Amino acid sequence: MDRQAVHEQWEHDRATLHTLATAATPTQLRRRSRGTRWTNRQLLFHLVFGYQIVRALLILVRFFGRLPDPVSRGFAAVLNGATPAFHVINYLGSCGGGLIGPRFAAAWLDRIIASLHRSLDRAPEADLDRGMHYPTRWDPFFRPYMTLADIYRYPARHFAFHLQQLTLDQ
Repeated sequence: MDRQAVHEQWEHDRATLHTLATAATPTQLRRRSRGTRWTNRQLLFHLVFGYQIVRALLILVRFFGRLPDPVSRGFAAVLNGATPAFHVINYLGSCGGGLIGPRFAAAWLDRIIASLHRSLDRAPEADLDRGMHYPTRWDPFFRPYMTLADIYRYPARHFAFHLQQLTLDQ
């Protein structure tokens, strides 16, 4: 895993969100995004939430990565079964999170990324290869089995995908 490339991508995403948060007008923020039911304001929050969720994913993979494989496989199956509830929570969470405003979201992303930088720098090389099974129905970027290194790369993929759905430039 190229840690420096991951750090650089996170910083690029952070700078992008800051630019969007300061440049977007209230009218642009109220506009519907492309391919989602969220407004641009809500989708900006969702970009940050993709980074926030990594903190929980790191805990899960560190825990399940030490257990026998069938345990995480079973956990992923249970989570896949809860997909409809997850999608409702994911949608409503970003609707509510959009209320905090893009400048606060950008400041929150600063703290999250600073924490992820420290976490990645401290992660032993051997731990980066530990992994677990994931609920593939929850997110298009979840694969059936993901390592700790995959989880560190996940938020940038999520960010890039949803960034294309913003309609701030229209």
